[in-house]
Amino acid sequence: MSAANTAESADFRGPLDITRAATAVLDAESTVIGWSPAAAELLGYGPAEALGRPLSAFLSVHPVGGAPPVGIEAVAETDASGAPGTAGVPGTTATGIGPPSLVGNEIHVAHTRDGRELLVATAMCPLPGGAADRGPGTPDRILVAAEVGELRHWESRLALLQGLATQSPVGLAIYDTDLRLTWCNTAYEREIGQPLAAFRGMRADELYGDGSFVTPGYPQTLDGVMHQVLDTGEPVLDLNFRAQQPSDPGRDHLWSCAYYRLEDAHGHVFGVCEDAFDITDRYRVQERLTLLVEAGRRIGTVLDVATTAEEIAEVAVPDFAATVRVDVTRAAVTGETAAVGSPADMSLLRVADRSEPGTATPDPALPDPDPGPGVRGAGPLDSEGAESGPPGAESAKSGQPGESGAASLGDGGRHPYPPVAYPPGSPQHRSLSSGGLVLDEGTLVVPLRAGGGILGLVTFDRGVGPDASGRPPAPDRATTFDNGEVALADELAARAAVCIDNARRYTRERTASLALQRQLLPHHLPPQSAVRTAYRYLPADDVTGVGGDWFDVIPLSGTRVGLVVGDVVGHGLQAAATMGRLRTSVRAFAQLDMPPDELLTRLDDLVGQPAEEPPGANGGAVETYDVTTGATCLYAVYDPVSRRCVMARAGHLPPAIVDPDGGVSFPDLPAGPPLGLGGLPFESMEFELPVGSLLALFTDGLIEARDHDIAHGLDTLGRVLGDRSASLEELCDRAVSELVPGGTSADDTALLLVRTRELDAERVAHWELNAEAVSVGRARELATGQLEAWGLEELVFATQLVVSELVTNAVRYAGGPLRLRLIRDRTLVCEVADTGHTSPHLRHSAEDDEGGRGLFIVAQLVQRWGTRYTPTGKTIWTEQALPPADED
Repeated sequence: MSAANTAESADFRGPLDITRAATAVLDAESTVIGWSPAAAELLGYGPAEALGRPLSAFLSVHPVGGAPPVGIEAVAETDASGAPGTAGVPGTTATGIGPPSLVGNEIHVAHTRDGRELLVATAMCPLPGGAADRGPGTPDRILVAAEVGELRHWESRLALLQGLATQSPVGLAIYDTDLRLTWCNTAYEREIGQPLAAFRGMRADELYGDGSFVTPGYPQTLDGVMHQVLDTGEPVLDLNFRAQQPSDPGRDHLWSCAYYRLEDAHGHVFGVCEDAFDITDRYRVQERLTLLVEAGRRIGTVLDVATTAEEIAEVAVPDFAATVRVDVTRAAVTGETAAVGSPADMSLLRVADRSEPGTATPDPALPDPDPGPGVRGAGPLDSEGAESGPPGAESAKSGQPGESGAASLGDGGRHPYPPVAYPPGSPQHRSLSSGGLVLDEGTLVVPLRAGGGILGLVTFDRGVGPDASGRPPAPDRATTFDNGEVALADELAARAAVCIDNARRYTRERTASLALQRQLLPHHLPPQSAVRTAYRYLPADDVTGVGGDWFDVIPLSGTRVGLVVGDVVGHGLQAAATMGRLRTSVRAFAQLDMPPDELLTRLDDLVGQPAEEPPGANGGAVETYDVTTGATCLYAVYDPVSRRCVMARAGHLPPAIVDPDGGVSFPDLPAGPPLGLGGLPFESMEFELPVGSLLALFTDGLIEARDHDIAHGLDTLGRVLGDRSASLEELCDRAVSELVPGGTSADDTALLLVRTRELDAERVAHWELNAEAVSVGRARELATGQLEAWGLEELVFATQLVVSELVTNAVRYAGGPLRLRLIRDRTLVCEVADTGHTSPHLRHSAEDDEGGRGLFIVAQLVQRWGTRYTPTGKTIWTEQALPPADED
């Protein structure tokens, strides 16, 4: 809009105002004796042409009462100023005499100098004095005229002002330069609750003394904002003002306000205008939507029941409620199935309770008189995840492997949640009984429903006390809940219920995985003559879930010991079950005295075999991935007699070896492929370890983390293990504290430390014999003499029978030379080695058989026996229990 149009739009003088209208002075005979410049501009006749002529020369004698004459312009056109003409204006057609707003004015046809005809509205004003006393040429009356379209345009502006003053929902007020109210419209009067005369002259801060602007970057008071507008002349728009409406005390409202300076025609400032529109309802809808968005972002960030309950309380306080209490069923906390029976009788635990400062409300809950087994005291359940290791060790290894806090709730947990019970008639008890939400004045109780069952309750309570936190109250904060807020609370509870149900399912699976893992891992490691051991096992954190790391120490024949550590891909129940299958398989193969490379080959074949279960064998479930393929394993065998250690690995990290002087090395073992992949053979490497050497077998969870790589972890582990003055237990604690400082990581952690020993020469006796019949007697004599030297006379008879049978079989069915070895350890070990590769088999002889009973008799005399194959043949070994006085 141009400056000229802007100025014209701001001119509210009427078109028939004598100062701007076309004006003619008439005498008593309607002769023109005066002619204004506006009249000359309208009709085109100058004063010299108009004066002395009758009025009928310019205007029709009679007002227009029917259809306008043909050729009349400006009836359906727009005037030069852009104002609409009389097109479509009622009364200018054949059906009326003019617009209703022009009633009282006459409409005539005006004849212009260039031959055009115009519709004009006229008004006549007689001059004082009688017409009889005036002669020709004496002023008698004044005629003013204006185009009909211009008059209509002016009247529409008047209607606009009238609507703003009386009908507009926007509050309008004018303040003078002293910021005192001088005028307001009807909407503003409704806000104040009084007529204008009752509060005219009051200051804005007197009308809304408790209010303030909440839009950042502007003064907070009304006086400050208005003074800024008066001083700068710059209008401000959409400032949010929060206050209590005088006509509606006790409820906060929010207005969107605009301010602009008022100036007169000469540019002098005389005040400021305020436009205010109540946006409380819109703000509340936006606030609820924001709360839902925030709930979607913050609720359910982790799979933990307690954390989810805390999150819904944090989201709802203080924006939605003054106090939020979340009670969850014991079954949901422990991971059991949601209750679907009588909800009113279910056991609830208080897992979250949050209140706005200064507005805590009374808690109707009563302590549960029968909290159940193992529930003592109050406080948050320790859900930091699993404990650090199996029983039998201190600190990180105390407790069962992978025991979780949730699992300990029923067996004496350290910090269980307090049980609660609600009295009959309370909103919570009614909600449990009905299974629906209950609104009781300022208390709203919403059940947590999921899977057809109830997981608990959420209680929203509106505080009625003052806000002690100093935070400005939210607009329209009431002491009860309206329908929209009830729906919002139901939506919040529904989202929280889904997250709690997911956490419950995760807790159930994790508890089952930990229990399975705890049962499959060794509960304790029996003492071995070959090595001294210490270990630590840390399950993965709650976010990642239980993994499949494992370790084992397996006693083998000839006082040897098998050492194994492995890692299964993935986490969860399936990984734990796979770990158990692999550990059992390794123990079974190890008992067959397989060398490490052959054991891994057999294990790889076992893992690589495709499942032969028919479709639907698992109830229609389809296994989407196989966590067995890609598992890693390291297997080592140590012989305390020869101090030789043989090991092989399948995709696993090599061990750390620390010599008696403290030197640390990581041997470059041949890297076989992970289990199940196949394609490459496994190779063994043999070492001779000095007495007192330290072997460290571990998984990647110990040395690899998000904040450092494997190389850094290996360096740290080597530095810790290099301390020869520390015990194995101390070394385990130091390694875990430095490499896993938080106690848990994203992957399972297994560490097995082994200090090697050597059997004394006095405890081992061996001889070499020829493969001939006389060697049988010689073997009995040698064994008898050695047992007598060891003071084991009680075992002479049984040992003679064992030696005779084994040497006889070697002479008869194998070749020489033969080797006889006796080892006095925790048992008496008797070994006979030959060059044959055929293993004897135990069988039951028939009554008429002349032979075949010797090995059967041997099996009855010893605890266990077996065959161990070597590169040069085989070794048949037996173990006998020592007399009680000789066991050490």
